[in-house]
Amino acid sequence: MSPNLILTCFLAYTGLLFLVSWITSRKANNETFFIGNRVSPWYVVAYGMIGASLSGVTFISIPGWVGSTQFSYMLVVFGYFFGYILISTVLLPVYYKLNLTSIYSFLEKRFGVFSYKTGAFYFLLSRIIGASFRMFLVVNVLQLFVFDKWNVPFWMTVTVFIVLIILYTFKGGIKTIVWTDTLQTTFMLVAVLLSIYIIIDHLNTDFSSLTKEVIDSNYSNLFFTNWNDRRFFLKQFLSGIFIAVVMTGLDQDMMQKNLSCRNLKDAQKNVVSLGFVLIFVNLLFLFLGAILFIYSAQKGIEVPKTTDDLFPLIALKYLGPFAGIVFIVGLISAAYSSADSALTALTTSFSIDFLGINRRKGLSEKRKTNIRYIVHICIATVLLFVIIFYRMINDKAIIDKLFTIAGYTYGPLLGLFTFGLFTKFSIHDKFVPIIAILSPIICYILSINSVEWFNGYKFGFELLILNGFITFIGLLIISKPKNKL
Repeated sequence: MSPNLILTCFLAYTGLLFLVSWITSRKANNETFFIGNRVSPWYVVAYGMIGASLSGVTFISIPGWVGSTQFSYMLVVFGYFFGYILISTVLLPVYYKLNLTSIYSFLEKRFGVFSYKTGAFYFLLSRIIGASFRMFLVVNVLQLFVFDKWNVPFWMTVTVFIVLIILYTFKGGIKTIVWTDTLQTTFMLVAVLLSIYIIIDHLNTDFSSLTKEVIDSNYSNLFFTNWNDRRFFLKQFLSGIFIAVVMTGLDQDMMQKNLSCRNLKDAQKNVVSLGFVLIFVNLLFLFLGAILFIYSAQKGIEVPKTTDDLFPLIALKYLGPFAGIVFIVGLISAAYSSADSALTALTTSFSIDFLGINRRKGLSEKRKTNIRYIVHICIATVLLFVIIFYRMINDKAIIDKLFTIAGYTYGPLLGLFTFGLFTKFSIHDKFVPIIAILSPIICYILSINSVEWFNGYKFGFELLILNGFITFIGLLIISKPKNKL
């Protein structure tokens, strides 16, 4: 593909997003930006959240991941479904009962201001790191195949990308995101289906024959029974449950879309249906990964050292211009889907949780809007610098980094919310930040020494569970024998 063709696809798709933004942001106010005036249709939110849940990480990394983990990731996905059940039955009723805009306000009502700020801080940290990784993954591909040809520096590419996101989310916020997510989900899924079809055609086979080849290959291995293995099936399944709870149910980015639904019942239908559909969508991505490795073997293509590069390599260099266009459109959709909602959620959390603009009665609506605009730009600037920094240290598969880091940053959130929801103890609130700092440190020490200390045991995604458990024990230690008010 020529750089000009790729750039044309990028500009055309961006123009479509701006059209959606213009339609959805008319007569928008702060309530529109934060919770979409609570009028979002649940089925639109559910469909759009497929793309937000997948992002560029799924689009590129999971197909490449098949080479080392086979289909074991599906056990994590099955766990996701049960995690979404917990979100719909435990978390959403609390959020709607308390009429929350920021979900971390629950921690203030339950424990106090230190817990509240700690929870919000860990979300900001988690989402900035995660969103930056996702955005880097996609922008880096555009840089390699387009902008490097024109000697455009990486920092400039990222800056342009961030500015475009600022412009189309600036006014409409979550209301715009709900509808642009539907567009992005559609293009992403169509891109995967067309890519599979094109590979089948290039292999001169049919879908049923290729499916049988995948099933008969090592790539389809689902269950790993060695408990020391990071891919041990029970670890994967339990980790999936808790990953869904923390990265959706305790994440302002994902919950902000749910809170824009008309009522609790609609939000619950949204979450459960999302969990069900993601099973089939992730299976589709894993199938794509398997046939990419089969294709590379049959055509004598050397698999890149970083398997994240396998899908873009084959799509852009071996499958022809149409496949390249399909891949680029899907990639751009994944990039925007993970970046725009993250920027909106981070703006919401900082504005409400740290600046308290909804509590300051002396602020006019216009003044609140101006503060939100400033926060929006500042958060975008932070994302810009983190993406540039990450490019300097990139050394392994993005998805592995993403979930490893989530295990440390989301763990304290898991412990705080679990303690708040399932116990009636009060705590010494001022000690919560200390617990939240010590917990990831202890978890990290255990992780790096686990092989030596625990007879060869290697931590996988269950690191998140351990982190949350350590936080829970810490909160129990600083608890007071006094019932919740």
